[in-house]
Amino acid sequence: MSTTAAGDFVAHLRHELDGLRAAGLYKTERIIATPQGAVIRTVDGREVINLCANNYLGLSSHPQVIAAAHEALRTHGYGLSSVRFICGTQDAHKTLESRIARFVGCEDAILYAAAFDANGGLFEPLLGENDAVISDELNHASVIDGIRLCKAKRYRYRHNDMADLERCLQQAGADGARFKLVFSDGVFSMDGTIANLPRLRELCDAHGALLGIDECHASGFMGPRGRGTHEHHGLFGGIDIITGTFGKALGGASGGFTAARREVIELLRQRSRPYLFSNTLAPAIVGGSIAVLDLLEAGTALRDKLADNTRWFRQAIQAAGFDIKPGTHPIVPIMVYDAVKAQQLAARLLELGIYVVGFFYPVVAQGQARIRVQMSAVHERAHLEAAVAAFAQAGRELGLLKPA
Repeated sequence: MSTTAAGDFVAHLRHELDGLRAAGLYKTERIIATPQGAVIRTVDGREVINLCANNYLGLSSHPQVIAAAHEALRTHGYGLSSVRFICGTQDAHKTLESRIARFVGCEDAILYAAAFDANGGLFEPLLGENDAVISDELNHASVIDGIRLCKAKRYRYRHNDMADLERCLQQAGADGARFKLVFSDGVFSMDGTIANLPRLRELCDAHGALLGIDECHASGFMGPRGRGTHEHHGLFGGIDIITGTFGKALGGASGGFTAARREVIELLRQRSRPYLFSNTLAPAIVGGSIAVLDLLEAGTALRDKLADNTRWFRQAIQAAGFDIKPGTHPIVPIMVYDAVKAQQLAARLLELGIYVVGFFYPVVAQGQARIRVQMSAVHERAHLEAAVAAFAQAGRELGLLKPA
């Protein structure tokens, strides 16, 4: 690139960044200096209550998980230095694939370096130009990008609108689709909305369609045994394709998976590009993830505490005067609506010792800015009481709540 072209390009980028700042949409990363926990320390030495991690079960720094990761590092090394089909598969990877498949109720599973890759590498190998994929309009960005990579006809239905889904299924049938796949987030990450899987399953069966779900915000704690949204709805074993992550409730490190019938997984091993051309999970993450499944299969104490914390906080934050998205999920969207106000609220809460983040366009729709609070089993009641008190104080100071 010539000096002139490079200068023009950089000037354009600066203009775009300045526009984001002026609109109150610029994202700033905060840096912490501790493991994830109920309380974390920022690099300037402040200890704050952490309410915005995906650490639903508190397992990202659990001693048993850390010990298993250390042991796997000792026995299986630091990294694989190769992709799976060359010499990048260890016995531990096969064990984790078998365990996660059993945990979510499928025949087989395949590991990916990230959950984004699991969705990104799902649709193109399985669906061709004679097929149809039908997607909820609020599905995660990784699902949207994965669908864009495949040649199937694409249909999008209004969020959780089963009548509109049926319209799309009918249209796909009329358009002559050979195979139809309906795909939805099991839990939608910005709202905490739980997908209507019973009706999704009914419509898919009625129209001869497959059903797939992304379980990133469900695996480990949704359902009586924490197996996911499908168990929550009494459909364990009744979903055709499940994608998920080890980066949230299941240990919080990184990595993703797809679970399905054996033939689906075999074809993904042959054709899924993120699997074929990327190193898989590091041994330490594999060992830690197996330990996570051991903990979850041994009992439900962690998910039960998470559910208790969620019920208490949802009631308490509403009683303080805030508008939240209704539901039962540990994602609690505290609605501010204005992007600048959301950032001001997050900044003031940090000063008050509460670590939260404001979300705004394009992560959520225009005019739907919010603070997304997430409960964890590692929170004690005192943490949550302090958080509600701080929210109330900051809300009054910023004019979001009426004076006490």
